[in-house]
Formats: sequence, structure tokens, C-alpha cells
Amino acid sequence: MARPRTPIGTFGQISFASETTTTVTAHTRFRDYDGRLRPVQATGSTRKQAEHNLKAVLARRSRIASGSTDLSGDSTFKRLVEIWLEDLDLQELAFSTRELYARDMRTLVLPAFKDYTLREISIMMVDRFLKKLAKESLSKAQHAKVVLNLALGLAVRYEAIERNPVRSVQRLRKPKKTVDALTIEELEAVRAAVRAWSAAERPGPKPDGQVEAVIEVMIGTSGRIGEALAIRRRDIDDTGKRMTVHLDGTIITPMNRPQFRQDHPKTSESSRKVTVPGFTADVIRKRLAEIPADPEQLIFFSRNGTPLSPNNVRRTLRAALKEAGLDRVTPHAFRRTVATTLEKEAGAELAAEMLGHTSTVITKKHYIARADAVNEATAEILESLAPRAV
Repeated sequence: MARPRTPIGTFGQISFASETTTTVTAHTRFRDYDGRLRPVQATGSTRKQAEHNLKAVLARRSRIASGSTDLSGDSTFKRLVEIWLEDLDLQELAFSTRELYARDMRTLVLPAFKDYTLREISIMMVDRFLKKLAKESLSKAQHAKVVLNLALGLAVRYEAIERNPVRSVQRLRKPKKTVDALTIEELEAVRAAVRAWSAAERPGPKPDGQVEAVIEVMIGTSGRIGEALAIRRRDIDDTGKRMTVHLDGTIITPMNRPQFRQDHPKTSESSRKVTVPGFTADVIRKRLAEIPADPEQLIFFSRNGTPLSPNNVRRTLRAALKEAGLDRVTPHAFRRTVATTLEKEAGAELAAEMLGHTSTVITKKHYIARADAVNEATAEILESLAPRAV
């Protein structure tokens, strides 16, 4: 009759071996939650002590989460990262988000924690790590905190550790920052700087004017840089009174692979059709006259016919604006300028709708510049508080 199988989460018979006159090793096999039997051992000065130590190890091991992984408090952080990355692939994350998480984990967090077991990662250790990183860059510390929290949160769900130390660290304080929208004068200075940069003599291929066109499309559509670069001929409707553009994709640049057009923007709510102003329509019509008639053709593309890289466009814009002393201007400044202009004339709701936000909270907090002057109507209202004649 066959010997019954060891139930999952339990161990078999314990055996002993004397290593030296003062050391005894207790051995058994534990059946993990992936169904595999694995040897487990512990030592002690006596058989009783070795058995006690072995059972303590087995008790900790029994808290391993069910699944196809052997994750416990004694697992290395590097092993957790492997499992976490596999778990990310099972979630409905945007490709760019998954790539960002993986990059931040690989470059910011893993080098600091790879040699520790999960049990060794304490609140103090995480707190000191994040504070030290914040001195170098608050943005890096915030990114590191996000992925570290996600990975250790998975370890808690797998019952490899009892609590997530990231939850107890001191909050990273971000200095208050005002929204940086451009005035019309600053916007004209940006346009002039890019034109001058494109016209200047320099080694290499002569600029083809696409960066200037991208700027006008970003301003007229409120699109993120990846969304503007993902516009195809088929996304443009010029049959009505005013041209409309469907923002329904973005350009993604994976690590070690060519960039490609993703068939949805940053979020599902970001997909939107916008009516563009005349100056943007003129730029788009000029591009349409210069590109192939294929409906799938991107209106912006490289000399090789591939999608323009958002990073390359940012680099070109940065170089052009640096020469003009406009270093602070980034592609996102155009979205803030659009939001601030719309809010001033028509309210935050329209600004949020234009930018593809589901509510005005994000729009107000990060995209609309606060006006210094309060509405002059207040003076008329407050006249009611004037002193009465005696």
C-alpha cells in the first residue's frame, strides 16, 4: 500500500543527525503550497533543542501564501521582486506604467535591498532609505516609495511578512509649488526660440519643422506629448465647421525595443475628441498635405517612417529653449497653459474635460495657475457693508 502524501502546508517525520558532539541537526521535508516537498533543517545543542528550532522554522514557513511561489520571510528581496514583476503582468496596467514600475524598482530600490531577506527589512531601514534618496531627489524618493510599497504589499498578501513597513514611514513632504502656466508673451518667446533654433546652421541633418508643429498641436488639443505624436490621419475630421481631432492613443518607448503607437492614451478617460482652434488646424492641414494618404499614417514620424520618440522631441525642445534662456518650459507647460486659459474664461469643468480628467480636482491642483487678483465683483458686493450716515 502506497504511503499517503504529505498534506500541503505540513511536514513529514523528523530525523536527527549529530554533526559534532555539541551540535545536533533536525531534518524533515515540508510540502510547500506549490505541491513540492522541500528539505528543511535546523540545529541545536541537543535533539530537543534542534527539534524546537526546526518547528519554529516550520511554523514560519507555514505562513507562506498559496500559489506557485515559495515566498517566506526568509526569501530575499530579489526573489520578491521576481514574483512581483510576474504579478504585475497579471494586472491590467498600462504598458508604460508597468515599464515605469519595473525601471524604478530596478534602478532605485533593488540595489539597496537585494541582499536582505524580507524579515530583515524594517520600518527604520525603509525610512532612512527614502529620506536619503529624497535628499538627492524628492521625485526619485516618491517613485521608490510607490514600487517598494507595492512589492512589500504583495509580500503581506502572500503572508511572507506580517506588515508592510512602508506604511509606517514618515511621509515625504513635497514643497508647495505653484502651477507654471505660460503667458501669451512667454508662449510667443517659446515659438520664436524654436524657430530660431531650427533655422540655425549646425552639423547634422537640418530640422524638418515637426517640433514647431508638435507645439501648436499640443496647445490646440491639450494633448500630452505622446498623445500628440500618436495622431493619425484617420483621427482628424476636417469636414465640419471646425476641425476635430480624436486623441485615442499614445507613443510608448519600451526598454531596448522600438517605440510604438499604443491604441489607447494614458487612461481610458483620456480618449476624447477635441475641436481645435484655427492656428492648430492650419498646422495639421499642412502636415496632411505632406504625408501619405494612408488613414493609419501618423502625422508626425521620423525620417525612417517610425513614430517620433517623445524623449527625442523633449530633447530638441530643451536644446532650443536653453539657448533662449527658457529652460523651465517643458511640454507639460502647454497643457497647464491650456487649462489655465480655459478655466479663466469658462471654468474648471471645461478645462478638466479638455484635458481628459474625470474631475476638476487634479486639474485645479496641478494644471490651473492661481490668479493673484480676486474677481472685482467683490467690491460691488461689499458695498453693502459701508458705514451708515449718522
